[in-house]
Amino acid sequence: MKLQTESLACRLLILCTLCLLPAMSILAEEPQRPVPLIFDTDIGNDVDDVLALGMIHALEARGDCKLLAVTITKDNPLAASFTDAVNTFYGKGNIPIGICQSGVTPEKGKFNVLAEKQDGGELRYPHDLKDPKQIPAAVTVLRTALAGAKDQSVVIAQVGFSTNLASLLKSPGDDISPLSGKELVAKKVKLMSMMAGAFEKIPSKGKLVDHREYNVVKDIPAAQKLASDWPTPVVWSGFEIGLSVPYPHESIEEDFNYVPHHPLAEAYILYNPPPHDRPTWDLTSVLYAVFPHRGYFDLSEAGTVTVQPDGLTTFEKSAQGRHQFLKLNDAQRTRLIEALVQLSSQPPVK
Repeated sequence: MKLQTESLACRLLILCTLCLLPAMSILAEEPQRPVPLIFDTDIGNDVDDVLALGMIHALEARGDCKLLAVTITKDNPLAASFTDAVNTFYGKGNIPIGICQSGVTPEKGKFNVLAEKQDGGELRYPHDLKDPKQIPAAVTVLRTALAGAKDQSVVIAQVGFSTNLASLLKSPGDDISPLSGKELVAKKVKLMSMMAGAFEKIPSKGKLVDHREYNVVKDIPAAQKLASDWPTPVVWSGFEIGLSVPYPHESIEEDFNYVPHHPLAEAYILYNPPPHDRPTWDLTSVLYAVFPHRGYFDLSEAGTVTVQPDGLTTFEKSAQGRHQFLKLNDAQRTRLIEALVQLSSQPPVK
């Protein structure tokens, strides 16, 4: 009887293990700490970029990542000035920042004007990146950051348009590195985690419809270039992911009051004030970039994303494909919101 009981227990253990294998297989290997991270953003067009940047600084303070550079795809110099102000608020005012000259979304934006806000003749949020002539080109910043990194180490979180990274792929060898942009990416980048596209139909006027996502449609040729030519694994966070994970406005009202003025909270209020709960699109790509192994998300099967001429993203399964997209269940969603709130609202480490 004892042997039969032990045999049954053994079979049950094996069965449970086999049942867990599909779930376990989607968890990536834990990356070495800190993760070298590049943040490519269209900051100023939506406020989730700002929350994502604050989250990066919290992760860096914890020793989980190292922010190598921020490159910007919103073509207005105030985007760089505001980014520098946020970085300075978190004690990281020396982080390289690069911009593009694409003509895409050239307006200031609702909250980038905080970079110019003064109280008593002094900047509310001190920073030193005030003159557009000071700001280097994004491709130069990207090539410099990659050239100085260890091979196969860098993770890029792209949460804006694909403009800068498509230009990086097309860049030739230069004084920074003899490698072309594509060769440099293949040598230095481990993963790109990008907020772009949509991989589920979205409710609209009582129907489920295909969604052409903003980050893609604002520069379709660049998105097509990345989808077809980027040489490393890419994990896409589709529109449906951030849409289903709203940032609770109570956090904006309560969690940032440890200082009289906070750039994240003020940016959120200027963009769309509480009680609005803003979707967390960009935050999801940052969290996956740093914690791919922690089970915050599931992943699709491997395959290839194609960007159609009208900006629609389609996915085709393929064992040889380098692309996957994030998936999310209800239990993960609850855990994810709490993680995003705690990281975004973490005070700077002085």
